[in-house]
Amino acid sequence: MAKTYLTGVVLAGGQSSRMGGEDKGLIILRGKPLWQHVAGRLVMQTDAILVSANRHLEQYRAAGYPVITDALTDFQGPLAGMLAVMQTSDSEWYLFCPCDTPFIPDDLAVRLEAGRNAAPAVWVNDGERDHPAIALVHHSLAAELSAYLEQGERRVMAFLRQTGGHSVLFTANAAAFANVNTPDDLTRWEEK
Repeated sequence: MAKTYLTGVVLAGGQSSRMGGEDKGLIILRGKPLWQHVAGRLVMQTDAILVSANRHLEQYRAAGYPVITDALTDFQGPLAGMLAVMQTSDSEWYLFCPCDTPFIPDDLAVRLEAGRNAAPAVWVNDGERDHPAIALVHHSLAAELSAYLEQGERRVMAFLRQTGGHSVLFTANAAAFANVNTPDDLTRWEEK
């Protein structure tokens, strides 16, 4: 099978502690699970879609996308999901996006690529804050990421910076990167 150029990855493997432990990706917003909002926006921008999840795997698989679980146990964070995907799928680039960012822009991939300037990784800055888990990452960083995690490190932006990565500014619509982290956030977005 030929290598995929750009794979979109929905990161849905966390503990969702601020949602009371409920699987955040499966929480319903406007009639469908949060993760499907993200996948629906990534599908038009990428060559393939994968889901990084660690529970309720059959519910994620039911949509027809491959689901990859972390090799590391105990919910080690987004980097563990990124590494598992990079180690088990054959793509040149990965566009990672958390399952709780349902309003990412339709031109996310194009704008990250345009702002990359030969860096092996870039992430979103909305003009006010960084969103390092919304990132375009080259497959060549898998070994370095594995070593970073083996050292006990878990900070996403610190890793991306260490590789020579940088942020790409998205100032037109900061709300596009809003996270649905709490029940109050969910209620607020349902009402908009």
